[in-house]
Amino acid sequence: MAHAKIERWGKSLAIRLPYLIAKAAGLMKGEHVEIESYAEGIVIRRSASHAHADAAAAVEEITRERHKHSLGLGAFRTLVDEGRRE
Repeated sequence: MAHAKIERWGKSLAIRLPYLIAKAAGLMKGEHVEIESYAEGIVIRRSASHAHADAAAAVEEITRERHKHSLGLGAFRTLVDEGRRE
């Protein structure tokens, strides 16, 4: 468990996230997060738009790199046949 201190940042309050916590959550500088408050405390989670951005980046990378990799016709046929068995 990590600990942090609440400080003032202008008219707001701020919490600095310890590096290991941010790294474990996959957070990066400039990333937007969602914050919800409950009677028991607060929850900070990655923004849903981040997941969309990750998916869009993955599609772009796959599209850009697709010509570098080829399964070949024989390998493709094997994958199709194996898929039919399940």
